[in-house]
Amino acid sequence: MADPARAFVIGHPVGHSRSPLIHRHWLQLHGLAGSYEAVDVAPDDIQTFIEALASGQSEFVGGNVTIPHKEAAFRFSQRPDDIASELAAANTLWREDGVLAATNTDGYGFAANLDSLAPGWSKQEVAVVLGAGGASRAILMTLRDRGFRRIHVVNRTVSRAEALADRFGNRITAHPLAALPDVMKDAGLFVNTSALGMGGSAVPSIDFSPMHEKAVVTDIVYTPLITPILAMAADQGLKTVDGLGMLLHQAVPGFEKWFGVRPEVTDALRALIVADLERDA
Repeated sequence: MADPARAFVIGHPVGHSRSPLIHRHWLQLHGLAGSYEAVDVAPDDIQTFIEALASGQSEFVGGNVTIPHKEAAFRFSQRPDDIASELAAANTLWREDGVLAATNTDGYGFAANLDSLAPGWSKQEVAVVLGAGGASRAILMTLRDRGFRRIHVVNRTVSRAEALADRFGNRITAHPLAALPDVMKDAGLFVNTSALGMGGSAVPSIDFSPMHEKAVVTDIVYTPLITPILAMAADQGLKTVDGLGMLLHQAVPGFEKWFGVRPEVTDALRALIVADLERDA
């Protein structure tokens, strides 16, 4: 009988990760003997860690990758898929056919969260993305692939937004923060990918009134669950979707790869993570 599968989440630091709570919940729910643990891997050790996994010398079958190792996970994997290759970053690793495969499920998690809580969100044509950091890459690729005709990236440093526009195609345009009121006109989706509001930090006032009447506002930040941006949008009568679902849904494909069962994101799982977030608040 094969030993129970062991999976991981690696990062530096990694103690804050909720991934062990998510995957252990699914392991228990499905009566599986596997395990999932957080492993702090320093940047100097990441190549050795991934090469051991690739060679089959690791005790793990695969795992998740978080900051600051996503680019290294892509670089040292042996079979990155098209998604990981375009993003040049991977957050999910597994051995398949004797080689180390890699993908990035951030975009999947983002879209699945909106599909669940705001059906029809991708029928709109114009999206506004606030922030041009690493977290915005998977969002932009997903919006492009879901058919948005125009995607406006707004960032304090315009050159970073311009680099993303060059990377992901001509439907994406770059703008300074001052252009936000103009690009919001008739937009059907607003996504905050920046650190604004994280930990409840102050956020400049945003007028969402130029947006489409059926617009959705979402934030990939989930601490706090109702961020200042979501609170402002809700106060102005817009539909909002918090970022916790993205975290939960992005975990699904990896669990299936490592443990052979495709889990579901349920109200019980969400409640479990919300309670953990509240304990840390």
